[in-house]
Amino acid sequence: MAKASPTTLYVCQACGAQSRKWVGKCEACGEWNSIVEESFTPTPKGLTPGKGKGVETISLAAPVTLPERRKTGISELDRVLGGGLVEGSATLIGGDPGIGKSTLLLQAAAALAQMGAATTYITGEESTAQVQLRAERLGAKSAPVALAAATSVRDILATIDKSDAPEIVIIDSIQTMFIDALDSAPGTVAQVRASAQELIRAAKKRGFALILVGHVTKDGQIAGPRVLEHMVDTVLYFEGDRGHQYRILRAVKNRFGATDEIGVFSMSDKGLEEVKNPSALFLEQRETPISGAAVFAGMEGTRPMLMEIQALVSPSPMSTPRRATVGFDSGRLAMMLAVLETRAGMRLADKEVFLNVAGGLKITEPGADLAAALALLSALLDKPLPEGLIAVGEIGLTGEIRSVSRIDARLKEAEKLGFTKALIPAAAARGISLGNRPLAHVEDLVHYLREL
Repeated sequence: MAKASPTTLYVCQACGAQSRKWVGKCEACGEWNSIVEESFTPTPKGLTPGKGKGVETISLAAPVTLPERRKTGISELDRVLGGGLVEGSATLIGGDPGIGKSTLLLQAAAALAQMGAATTYITGEESTAQVQLRAERLGAKSAPVALAAATSVRDILATIDKSDAPEIVIIDSIQTMFIDALDSAPGTVAQVRASAQELIRAAKKRGFALILVGHVTKDGQIAGPRVLEHMVDTVLYFEGDRGHQYRILRAVKNRFGATDEIGVFSMSDKGLEEVKNPSALFLEQRETPISGAAVFAGMEGTRPMLMEIQALVSPSPMSTPRRATVGFDSGRLAMMLAVLETRAGMRLADKEVFLNVAGGLKITEPGADLAAALALLSALLDKPLPEGLIAVGEIGLTGEIRSVSRIDARLKEAEKLGFTKALIPAAAARGISLGNRPLAHVEDLVHYLREL
């Protein structure tokens, strides 16, 4: 069969969509100026059936052994990974520039090496001297980590794809890697996909744990083809504001553990420090009772966490009042304002509304609706909330307050931190020992505030 000749395609670097001609705006994802010309070799068609080797099948009831885990020496990282690194696994970690990805992985590499694991750290963005200076600042320069600066996947595989391969390999970052057989530049869809595939293949073959660092786009998604996240076993996102000391490491995919698990870190001049009790940390700066501040008992993976939601409601001189949120979904805020106005008779259409989650956290679960509504009504009515009060519950479009999952674990965490009263959905009030006020409708919430 004649060898297929290369063909030219235009590929979007944001989503991986292909087209036969260059366009300024990707039709698939809407990104501007993301189309790059790349060369591809068409896959031969018409494979003959019956020429392949049969695939062995097993029964679902066949015995299976759980994968062994290697502790990283950083308990918050182990928590997010599901207990530690798994042999032969591939982990992708993404986050904004300067958020602390390289710092965290260098600390983990040093801890693993000091515990006896053969660890190799390969950087494609910095020189070895820069990494050594960071290690000295972190107090990890004496750790026996094998350090290299390289971007050629061929050279990297010659180092790690052998019988005495290291046990841990860290690549910082996958967007800087390239395969010389491809004509495209490093960071393009073809290079990222092919480089990751070769590195993951080596990890599965040799049994070492592979950790890849990934850049993110302006929308906070990992840059490059979406298939990259499907190729790896675990995807972690490093969240936080560079101007804020707290960092959240969140698992969004984990084939060996729970998703939506988080680890909390505090950035200092000596690197990232673990936060053992994030609830107490995020609430430690609470002032005396003031209107517009409510405490929400949330769940981050398997960890209950208390966080403060702050609201400000003020008259607006404009015909279209502003609505702004930090750490809270703006769509849920718009829905909540409509429900409070329509179902509870509270006038908010002519008010400017600002909602903030203290500590730089982000809340995505609907169970925060009741606490956010409580903060909004407290600010609107200028009614400070009593000390030791938390709220948890989802608000529906009809105004009903719906139950949420694991409410007992949430309230147990609140009780441990000294909270004595709770506003919870009426359907979940049975069997709760903490002093509570069951609410069935947003009108009940308004009545509660007017009684204060």
